[in-house]
Amino acid sequence: MPDVIFNGADGRLEGRYHHSTQPNAPIVLVLHPHPLQGGTMNNKVVYTLHHTFVRQGFSAMRLNFRGVGRSQGRFDNGIGELADAASALDWVQTYNPNASSCWIAGFSFGAWIGMQLLMRRPELDGFISVAPPANSYDFTFLAPCPSSGLIVHGSRDTIVPESSVAKLATKLSSQRNIKVSYKKIETADHFFNDQLEDLSDIVGNYLEEAKIERPAPPPPPVEEAAVAEA
Repeated sequence: MPDVIFNGADGRLEGRYHHSTQPNAPIVLVLHPHPLQGGTMNNKVVYTLHHTFVRQGFSAMRLNFRGVGRSQGRFDNGIGELADAASALDWVQTYNPNASSCWIAGFSFGAWIGMQLLMRRPELDGFISVAPPANSYDFTFLAPCPSSGLIVHGSRDTIVPESSVAKLATKLSSQRNIKVSYKKIETADHFFNDQLEDLSDIVGNYLEEAKIERPAPPPPPVEEAAVAEA
């Protein structure tokens, strides 16, 4: 899975990208937990999410937020990290102009950033939010939540109480025209130690069932295609 370096709002950003061999494959951006608490794109949950999407035929990108790994810049309390995520999504879309659908996924702090991006980018068709920090970050901006998606949490999470996430999921589920699924993994802690396979199975099954596809754009006119080939 190749490393990629691309431009962000505050300098170069580092990512890992897998390009699907399927025509018009869906795309996803996967976001990591808090940079000041050791979060990187190589976090085990992020890695698991990334590869679950790849197995489902997605072109998938995960990145290091500013100040992490080889990404330039400094932590910016979520504002800059949201800009980083937007830059990464732009990069993926540039290389996949005919993607059948567009998704966002995130773990903990990355889930909070991902849900903010969901509100700003209408082309995002679905989301996967793992252990969203509903007890310490404000999610009231999801009014209404624009897309259907999946929230996954561990019943033994001592960092983000399960009750706070269940309350968020219930609130989002009450909105019209979308469906938010909530799955709780018994015995799982915040980091899903020993439950990564269960997490992958839940996400993979959701993606199989969701079948959210955007129609591919029409092919260019014959005259333009001929010029491009020339």
